[in-house]
Amino acid sequence: MTKPDPIPARLAALKSLSVTQLKSEWQMIFATAAPNNSRAFLESRLAYRIQELTYGGPDRETRRMLDLLADEVSGTLTRKSQIADPRNPVVGTRLIREWNGVEHTITVLRDGFEWQGRPYKSLSAIARAITGTRWNGYRFFGLRERKRGND
Repeated sequence: MTKPDPIPARLAALKSLSVTQLKSEWQMIFATAAPNNSRAFLESRLAYRIQELTYGGPDRETRRMLDLLADEVSGTLTRKSQIADPRNPVVGTRLIREWNGVEHTITVLRDGFEWQGRPYKSLSAIARAITGTRWNGYRFFGLRERKRGND
């Protein structure tokens, strides 16, 4: 017989703690003073850290991806490669979509897409220009994220 996992109970107990008690828990887990008095922040960060310490944190590939994303957002690309959405086809690929009887051809560029001679940063922007409504561009053009193991 296996013992029940105590972590869900510990996470649920965070909801019943006062902010002072949450800050005390923070001090025990992080060995530093809590950065603020926000109940929501303290609860969510403590819950994450408790699970991280018990089950482990993100794997190496996920940490690498997060580092790359942070570099792109800050504009300080210090690593050699940029994040590329795995749903994006190879540069030069032409996507064809018919909408209301009109065929639209989109070309995949290195840093975005081209439609009707104009560059676009996202397929969603093109889908909106075509339809006049908000669409997920990948869904509109029939691109799905590949499942791992189906390569």
